[in-house]
Amino acid sequence: MMANFRPEEVRPEPAVVEVSLGLRSYGIVIGRGVLGSLGARIAGLRPGAKVHIVTDVNVAKHYIGAAEASLDHAGVATSGTVVAPGEASKSYRVFEQVCEAIIDARIERDDLVVALGGGVIGDLAGFAAAVVRRGLDYVQAPTTLLAQVDSSVGGKTAIDSAHGKNLIGAFHQPILVLADTALLDTLPGREFRAGYAELVKYGLLGDPAFFAWLEVNWREVFSGGPAREQAVAVACRAKAAIVARDERETGDRALLNLGHTFGHALEAAYGFSDRLLHGEAIAIGMALAFEFSARRQGLVSKADAARAVRHLAETGLPTRIKDIPGPLPSIDQLMQLIAQDKKVRRGMLTFILVRGIGAAFVEAGVEEREARAFMNEKLAER
Repeated sequence: MMANFRPEEVRPEPAVVEVSLGLRSYGIVIGRGVLGSLGARIAGLRPGAKVHIVTDVNVAKHYIGAAEASLDHAGVATSGTVVAPGEASKSYRVFEQVCEAIIDARIERDDLVVALGGGVIGDLAGFAAAVVRRGLDYVQAPTTLLAQVDSSVGGKTAIDSAHGKNLIGAFHQPILVLADTALLDTLPGREFRAGYAELVKYGLLGDPAFFAWLEVNWREVFSGGPAREQAVAVACRAKAAIVARDERETGDRALLNLGHTFGHALEAAYGFSDRLLHGEAIAIGMALAFEFSARRQGLVSKADAARAVRHLAETGLPTRIKDIPGPLPSIDQLMQLIAQDKKVRRGMLTFILVRGIGAAFVEAGVEEREARAFMNEKLAER
């Protein structure tokens, strides 16, 4: 599990969290304005390397100029690819486009890819880096809260399949993560809330003291005060520790998927559309995981389940399937998608459940009929 959270003063200089993976170790640099150091840090890590930036249309409008200026100031030659925003870009077609652009730019094995964007860009660019020329190094420059505390750290890269989310991919660690928390100031409120779901997840799965701190300080995290940098650093340390122990998700790294079995099925059922953002799906998924745990032989108390759901709702996140706009998916569709989850082993369903706040565990061998009955009840709620 995770180390207990202890409040601390946020330092004015960037915090650096180490992901300890032997020769593949790297740092996560966290602070306001650290994107401006991109060029100097890359020049220091890979002298003489060229860089290919992968970003999306929305991020390019705000931040590609600053990234390119930093690289140019450090004497780093750049090229780039700009794709459409949204989950639809994690497709075979866009993946091919990115790979061909990297090759066309003559990016060699000693050069770098930079993923400048949210989780979609990090997954897409990271997967392209994993396979072009049999593997290129890359840097994550996450521009959303969700990416800063979750998807940019740990080396999971992927695109989506028609059968589900993130089913085609590879483990490929970056050489650097630059988490500039100032970039979150321009993030739409809905997207920030969606990222908060992945942030609070670290408290719910393994650190009850951090969850209790967030219950008190979440408004400052949202408003951009010192609590924001502190919360991002705590989440990154938690994930770094888990990744160092279990890089390829054969053990307790699976705990990071709290809420994801339910959440990914809902995302796919709603077509990976703006009707349900990833973090919103995870918020509903975590609420379902707590409620499912409470009903399974009382694994978690109803009071703890209610407390977890109440905090998610208080921050403006959805917690029920009926909170999603539009017609509901069918139970058959949801169960088919749950059966495609990456944690399924030999056809048996696996869920991340909880024995309390901060006490998640892997429950393998959940019977399909039990999960179906539970989801039927949730679909019927009004």
